[in-house]
Amino acid sequence: MEFALNKIDKHWDNNRSLDQHLNELNRKVMELNGVREDTDSRINAELQPRKKLKREVQIWLENVERINGEVQNLNERIGESSTLRRGFHADDVLRRTREVEELIQQGKFQEGLVVDNPQWIGQVLSTRRLSGEGTKARMEEIWKCLMDDEVEKIGVWGMGGVGKTSIMKLINNQLLQERENFDIVIWITASKEMSIAKLQKAIASQIEVTFCGDECETRRAGMLFETLSRKSRFVVILDDIWEAVSLEKVGIPEPSTGIKLVLTTRSIDVCQKMGCRAIKVKPLVEEEAWNLFSEKVGRDILNVIGVEPIAKKIAKRCGGLPLGVITVASSMKGIDNLFEWRNALKELTEHKQSINGLEDEVLQQLQFSYDRLNDPKLQHCFLSCALYPRDRSIGERELVQLWIAEGLVEEMDSRQAEFDRGHTIMNKLLRNCLLEVFRGSDNKRLIKMHDLVRDMALHITSAKPRFLVKAGMGLREPPNVQEWSEDLEKVSLMRNRKLEVLYPSEMSPPKCPILTTLLLPGCGIKSIPKGFFNHMDGLKILKLSRNPIKSLPNSISNLKNLTALLLAYCDHLEYVPSLSKLRVLKELDLRGTKIKEVPHGMENLSSLKYLKLEDFLKNVNEIPSGLLSRLSCLQDLNVGRSLISGKEVSELKKLETFEGSFYDLDNLNMYLQAFHGREDLSQFIILVGKRKWETEIYTSKRIELWDCDIYPNQIMLPRHIEELHVTNCAYYGREEYPIFSRFVLSSLGTFSSLKYLVIWQINNMKKLFSPNSMPPNLKELKVSECRQLEEIIASDEIGREERRRVTREFCLTELKRVDLKVLPKLKSICSVDAVVVCESLEWFAIKRSGGNQ
Repeated sequence: MEFALNKIDKHWDNNRSLDQHLNELNRKVMELNGVREDTDSRINAELQPRKKLKREVQIWLENVERINGEVQNLNERIGESSTLRRGFHADDVLRRTREVEELIQQGKFQEGLVVDNPQWIGQVLSTRRLSGEGTKARMEEIWKCLMDDEVEKIGVWGMGGVGKTSIMKLINNQLLQERENFDIVIWITASKEMSIAKLQKAIASQIEVTFCGDECETRRAGMLFETLSRKSRFVVILDDIWEAVSLEKVGIPEPSTGIKLVLTTRSIDVCQKMGCRAIKVKPLVEEEAWNLFSEKVGRDILNVIGVEPIAKKIAKRCGGLPLGVITVASSMKGIDNLFEWRNALKELTEHKQSINGLEDEVLQQLQFSYDRLNDPKLQHCFLSCALYPRDRSIGERELVQLWIAEGLVEEMDSRQAEFDRGHTIMNKLLRNCLLEVFRGSDNKRLIKMHDLVRDMALHITSAKPRFLVKAGMGLREPPNVQEWSEDLEKVSLMRNRKLEVLYPSEMSPPKCPILTTLLLPGCGIKSIPKGFFNHMDGLKILKLSRNPIKSLPNSISNLKNLTALLLAYCDHLEYVPSLSKLRVLKELDLRGTKIKEVPHGMENLSSLKYLKLEDFLKNVNEIPSGLLSRLSCLQDLNVGRSLISGKEVSELKKLETFEGSFYDLDNLNMYLQAFHGREDLSQFIILVGKRKWETEIYTSKRIELWDCDIYPNQIMLPRHIEELHVTNCAYYGREEYPIFSRFVLSSLGTFSSLKYLVIWQINNMKKLFSPNSMPPNLKELKVSECRQLEEIIASDEIGREERRRVTREFCLTELKRVDLKVLPKLKSICSVDAVVVCESLEWFAIKRSGGNQ
């Protein structure tokens, strides 16, 4: 009985002291958790690359986690116990308290928390899942190169935000998982401010090289080189490189078997200068971009009625850049209000990025490439590309021509040299991923700006230099008068076909004294207010092509700084005011207008280099005599079918390209004789006589003879002629003389440049070529309706008996196509003792009359 009473007394004592012991336990646990927080901070500081936590620290952290759970569970059990049963938990409380006290003491770790990690080969990086089959294919290509001993340097390039770094982070982590491939993987984020010293310091921290601080760059490079050379297999990944880096100066051994260098950059120039296998990362295609956008914004939001069509337009505006897609989609996540979605699309369309953070997240990234151009003229050339409508491809020559007119390409001795310089600038912009290039149907290069790159350019030009760009926006009303501000430098309203009115006639003319470029083609403009140009003294380029305007205001006559007046295919235009004061005008394009006479003062355009009059003066067959010879600076002349004097053209000493019509063969000879000893034009399309129908043009060096009488005397042709058409002509030579032998080059030589020959309706011609006059590089021969023709290659009668036993070969290695039609008297291609060797022939058709081929 006494024993039982003692037990009851002890139980009541435990019950009374339990609260005190429990409070003490909880206080100790709080102290332990404070030690753990301090330990976590120490871990963050000490756990550097090539280090790992001591095993005792890992066990301690696990025990701290365990004891926290056990104490929480104990508190819950005590709280749920009745008054009689609470005392039974006293021993558990005391035992846990002692254990917590021991953990507090153990948690001091005075010898540190980490030790060297011999298994560490590189730092795992945070990543995101890749989107798009093209992106995954690029990753597989990079991995294949890394595993190929023949590939030592790899350059991953593409525009900002396209996913280069994301791909390489995934590859970095994959290399760390497959440890058998490399001993160490070194990741360095370079950035545009990177220097040799910073690169050396970043690499040293990953390979346990310690600099004292007083070493020179060369000694630091030696220390890195010595350490890395002891590694048999390693990878160095340089992310975001902006210019070529000397591996020797940094201290990185030159890549060889087992040693790899991978870099990411926005410039293919960097890849080429560093000798890398270049791999380009391209934007996502539209469907892939939409899938990524959908994933980030959430299906629940897209299911809101009316949201998905708007969301698709927004996603498309991101132009396939993963960074842009993710940034915009994340900003719209959780927004189920249709008004906000419509507003977001409007702000994106108007280049207001406040709604989605594009200005900070994406445009600044893209602007790095612009800033790195480090050349104001190069930057202005880039910004001029934004004057064209969104999603519109731009002909490369058209763009270079704009740069030349704007003075962004320095004036040189020849127009070809200026175009060469312009194409060089273009290639720099392409290599820095600021522009994109693809081939058109005629295989010519077309240029395009990525949508977000264009937004970045317009963002820059919203301040200085200030542009007003509303190209291709479907405007029906002109810009507000207030938008024609005094600080405007360039304006583009091109391709707004229903605009019709450029500026309200009742308002005072705009004051834009520093405006240099005004691009208005294809705007449906029918009239321009009289004084519109009164306060545009700095205007250099005025492009009004393809507008139904009937007359130009007289205020154009006072634009003394105008260098380009482009009015092509203004098919209602009948009046252009005097040009006599436009003495610095270099380009004048009047093609396809209805102007009935040459504009007044045109003879005063002493600086004119570029004159286009094709389809001009439709009711007048001739250019006024003496006009062209006064334009002594002309380099590019196109007068179309208007007949001109060969003598006048020959006096244009700077001419490089010419398209026009001469009266007769005498004028052609006069023109070519004057050029004797001078370099041939780079381009010429010359018509002699009157063309009755259009014919296909194959080359830019072409002569056409129509309705000409061909006499025994020789006909001179340019020495680099590539294409010759002889149509509806009469031949008055002796029958035994082949007609082609009548043609001679303006300098000694064979017709080695001639690629296309078309002969049509030549009377009295029995033989086409002599054995010695065959053009050796001919690609295509067409002969039609020459009803007297008997031989294509005439027999060589002289010495025929002596050579009867020898077969003569005519080797036409380039010949691909032969068309012989309506040649009723044709007997042979060549003589019986000769053969024509044409290994490249793809098509041969012969029709003597109206029968089958």
